[in-house]
Amino acid sequence: MVIVAGHLEVDPQDRAAYLADCAAVVAQARSTPGCLDFSIAADLIDDARIVIFERWESRAAVEAFRAGGPSDAQTAAIRAASVAEYDIAAARSLT
Repeated sequence: MVIVAGHLEVDPQDRAAYLADCAAVVAQARSTPGCLDFSIAADLIDDARIVIFERWESRAAVEAFRAGGPSDAQTAAIRAASVAEYDIAAARSLT
């Protein structure tokens, strides 16, 4: 399993539009084979921060989805980013 997690920073006045532009990406990711979870969401206390969380069955699934990458407009809106991929060997359910 692969987890992609972290955050992006955009100008606070641009965050709502950035997230709206991501709706189609989230829908596409969630329908992609190998996607277990995919979320791009507003941070609850920082108006500039966007939280990224993805869970994939395999690295191959991540790479197949990433072939397109973000649009030029999305890339231009990002002021800073801290996102990493984690290879997970095992998981425990907390529920």
